[in-house]
Amino acid sequence: MPNSDFLVQPSLPRPEVGADDAAAVAESAFGLTGRITELGSNQDRNFLVDTGEGRYVLKIANPVFSAEELHAQNAALAVLADADARIPAVLPARDGAEVVAVEVRGRTLNARVLGFLDGEPLTDVARLSPEQLRTLGRLSGSIAAGLAGLRHPGLARTTQWDARIGGDVVSLLAGHVPQPAKRRAVEESAEAALAALEPLRRRLRVQAIHGDVTDDNIVLGADGPGVIDFGDVAEGWLVAELAATVTSALHHQPEDPLAVLDLIEAFHAESPLDDADLAALWPLVVLRGAVLVVSGEQQVALDGDNAYADENRAHEWVAFDVARRLPFAEVEAAIRARLAATGAQEGAAGVGRLVALDSTDAHLADLSVAGHDLDEGRWQRPGSEDAVLERICREHGHALTRYAEARLTRARLDRSQPSATIALGVTLDVPAGTVVHAPFGGELRLVGGAWLLRGDGLDLWLDGLSRPLTTAAVGRGDAIGSAVRLTVQLSRVPGWRPPAFVTPALPLSVWSGVSPDPAALFGVEPAAPAPDPADVLARRDSSFARVQEHYFAEPPLIERGWRHHLFDTRAQSYLDMVNNVTQIGHAHPRLVHAVSDQWALLNTNSRFHYEELSRFTERLAEVAPEGLDTVFLVNSGSEAVDLALRLAQVHTGRRTVLAVTEAYHGWTVGADAVSSSLGDNPRALETRPDWVELIASPNVFHGRHRGAGSGPAYLAELDEQLAALDAAGKDIAGFIAEPVFGNAGGLMLPDGYLAGVYERIRARGGVCIADEVQVGYGRLGHYFWGSAQQGVVPDVITVAKAMGNGHPLGAVITRREIAESFAAEGSFFSSAGGSPVSSVVGLTVLNVMRDERLQENAAEVGDHLAARLRALGERHPLVGAVHGMGLYLGVELVRDRETLEPATAEAKLVCERMLQEGAIVQPTGDGKNVLKIKPPLCITRESADRFVDALDLVLATI
Repeated sequence: MPNSDFLVQPSLPRPEVGADDAAAVAESAFGLTGRITELGSNQDRNFLVDTGEGRYVLKIANPVFSAEELHAQNAALAVLADADARIPAVLPARDGAEVVAVEVRGRTLNARVLGFLDGEPLTDVARLSPEQLRTLGRLSGSIAAGLAGLRHPGLARTTQWDARIGGDVVSLLAGHVPQPAKRRAVEESAEAALAALEPLRRRLRVQAIHGDVTDDNIVLGADGPGVIDFGDVAEGWLVAELAATVTSALHHQPEDPLAVLDLIEAFHAESPLDDADLAALWPLVVLRGAVLVVSGEQQVALDGDNAYADENRAHEWVAFDVARRLPFAEVEAAIRARLAATGAQEGAAGVGRLVALDSTDAHLADLSVAGHDLDEGRWQRPGSEDAVLERICREHGHALTRYAEARLTRARLDRSQPSATIALGVTLDVPAGTVVHAPFGGELRLVGGAWLLRGDGLDLWLDGLSRPLTTAAVGRGDAIGSAVRLTVQLSRVPGWRPPAFVTPALPLSVWSGVSPDPAALFGVEPAAPAPDPADVLARRDSSFARVQEHYFAEPPLIERGWRHHLFDTRAQSYLDMVNNVTQIGHAHPRLVHAVSDQWALLNTNSRFHYEELSRFTERLAEVAPEGLDTVFLVNSGSEAVDLALRLAQVHTGRRTVLAVTEAYHGWTVGADAVSSSLGDNPRALETRPDWVELIASPNVFHGRHRGAGSGPAYLAELDEQLAALDAAGKDIAGFIAEPVFGNAGGLMLPDGYLAGVYERIRARGGVCIADEVQVGYGRLGHYFWGSAQQGVVPDVITVAKAMGNGHPLGAVITRREIAESFAAEGSFFSSAGGSPVSSVVGLTVLNVMRDERLQENAAEVGDHLAARLRALGERHPLVGAVHGMGLYLGVELVRDRETLEPATAEAKLVCERMLQEGAIVQPTGDGKNVLKIKPPLCITRESADRFVDALDLVLATI
């Protein structure tokens, strides 16, 4: 029988063998009787045989595997018998053979018996200690070294774990991954790994390897660690042995993947890695992870009762996901630095000056997210870095960039992986030219277009150095050439250049050891300041009331916005999917200039006479529903709601206000009184003042009556409640509700509901208030005001958030007679409401919305986004419904589509995972289980697609 070839026979369901079958084989072929317990296996059948005097493992192989392959595995056990680890011994059969053919249920299968190694598998350890990681690496390396000389015909086999065919395995089995987003992530990562491996394949050493020295197959016992399961022994790449071991360790500490450096260093001490191995290692880890994911899905599909394969799927995905998120070159640099470490590596102290130029802070370019040279989107323009350097050179003669600076110019939008933004080199720009000196002695030679100065424990790489193309030995201080623009980078890894830019995936402390700060070469300290988000958060909590909560457990430090993107201090971009405050986008140049110009002229209170106030209120009256012609200006939505309630009470001379449950209207005394959202206040229903009457929320998704046609049922309930109020002599001042339930994630009201309510309230002389703070002002796309969607015109509209684009600005728009009623309580005044700057802000926002057709964009992109979100519900049971319209949407997550149990914990986890994917989204609703999706109205279709793709992957993997 030929040796197995997975590509020929890719389906390997375990043979049908029960405990009774195993007992019969153990007794008849090997003379063993005792208690039989099945052990886990992907493709074979393994049984523990406890005779009372000893314990053994009966291994009944998958019929695909030849006897020669099993003999090769036994040969590997024999070669390693004297290894510095416990290795199972082979127990011969009754006839002395190590492998015997047995009949089980009409099939001939090969069986053998090995000694059982006592101990606890390392896979059961939640987090591996440094010593356990080193043990894992030492065992893997010593086994690889021990097998290096093994030759056997049974090694010439093609298993699915052979890294050399990893790409074929992924292609063959990817269809078994049921979720398209998850499958796409696996395929794309595998393709990237294969591309990185392609130029290295011929240089990678081939030998006999165990192939599975992993946490599953290391047992810790009183007599030391043991290695089990030699079922994958075959010829393969030496470095693939290490890759399999590293991959198995990643799920133990996903938050600290560099902990595996201890493992890698221990392997290297036993089985030294060469240059090709180091370059191939992380691509192989990613490829191994991809193979594990697709193989696990295939095995469960083939063998539904295989609990071993089923249980492994979760941590196999974690290992793959951790590995794929780390750039190959960055991990390679960290590995090389660890293996090349020779002692203290603090900076580059003791080196001389590179150029005879005196530099100050004025010479340093600021290319970070805080750099104003990059305002108005200039950071996106080709040559933006050159432009900043040229400006500094014009003003100060020469310019320097900063080491470790996270450059905004390197940020990528709509990213799926972190952007490589952190500079590990420094560029000097000297238009007049300057002489360059050797900061230390060594050999200077040309390597791949750059000059390399090899020193004692420190290398200097130079781009842009002009000199004769000759290798030379130079001394410290020698002139080595000249430069107009010179980029320099130090390296602690001899002869190997680290990446020029890296992502924040690894701590800066790693990079200071790999590529130290070259500040001493220039006689300055050009290192960019590195704000610590955790420290800033601690400062916030010490001085800022903690009830003013922040997003995320460990929030990024956000310091810049542009259009519908936010940027943290690491220059990582995030899709802003939650900011209905920033209507026209972050840092809109028209708004920035308008505010600056007005502030340079005048900013005062609205009792003064200035034209901007008139211009703005005229525009508000123009866009308001017919009949609403009078405007009050305040500073927030809460103030607007508070004022609207007072207007209703003063105008009618009554106190009672009707409000719906589950709603949130603000934080002032009045606005809070009509707010009953349990998500914002768990005691809301029991703490309403006596002038507030709550009516049932017409929640079409999980209310008492459901569906768009449930309006009559809710109105019938309202009739009963109104009749009771009438009987009690409670006259109604007004009714307040959002025309679309923003706090519920954009839940639409039943058809005709507001029209019915307004009719009943007005029949009793009450005032109808539409709280449009969240959902109005063009956000719905198809309607400027939410009330228009319900076909009604309110008596009073409240609006804020969007109208100021982040500036504190709110308004109440009503009829003249209602506004004039306020005079009964005196005049109205808001110090900053309607100030010149606030008026300019409001008018500019309306102009930009009109000129850039942002309401139309909300309709077009919003419809596309909603359709794609609803499609997620077809493959993710967690998605209970998609609410809303335009760019006010909500994805409601439920644990059960029948009971509609809120998936609160899952929603929180989704938001945290989405942050990792480069998108900011947050939960809302009484159950905190609705993802609120309300981005700036300038969002593009491409960004919307990126958001849904990310959400698709997150939902597939939680």
